[in-house]
Amino acid sequence: MNATPAEQLLQTVQKMAQAGLNKGTSGNASIRLEDGFLVTPSGVPVEQLNATSMVYMDWEGRPEAGKKPSSEWRFHRDILLARPEMGAVVHTHSMFATTIACMGCNVPPFHYMIATVGGDDIRCAPYALFGTQDLSDSAVDALHDRKACLLAHHGMIAVGKTLPQALAIAVEVENLCEQYWRLLQLGEVKLLTSEQMREVHAQFTGYGQWGKSQL
Repeated sequence: MNATPAEQLLQTVQKMAQAGLNKGTSGNASIRLEDGFLVTPSGVPVEQLNATSMVYMDWEGRPEAGKKPSSEWRFHRDILLARPEMGAVVHTHSMFATTIACMGCNVPPFHYMIATVGGDDIRCAPYALFGTQDLSDSAVDALHDRKACLLAHHGMIAVGKTLPQALAIAVEVENLCEQYWRLLQLGEVKLLTSEQMREVHAQFTGYGQWGKSQL
């Protein structure tokens, strides 16, 4: 029996916590529906969530009666509207992605797996207060032609056609941020050239879960 969208969302946030991408009530996720989207609720620890906790919202940003959506519902809505090819958004406060985000810098092409986000770097959106339209606008801009971005002094966003794909991107970005953080301790970071990255993008076409047809 296939899981309902609400069950899929619950399973995803549980996996995010198990993977160490979020702790406590930090982070959130959403999944596209035909007439709106489901998003995780505000301020509820993962262990207290169930499928009925998930909050339905229409594209005007109106939640179902009696439920309070994540304070970050705006960027979930706006990303799904701006990226009709994507069906899910995950947001984490994971340790290394957040550490790099607090530096306010993009992650450059130090490793070929940077290409999994869709470009030659992982952009960092400028800082904006959480839950605001300014933050949503910055996130949408940073995600242009990308599958993930950092949010300055905040965390990370990843998108995918499905929740498992969005989660896989988030896990990969956290891994890359950890590697980059460790390299920064050693001094100058050597980067791949634009030509080398073009070769990687070409190699990724149709390749496994990172192929363009998959993500």
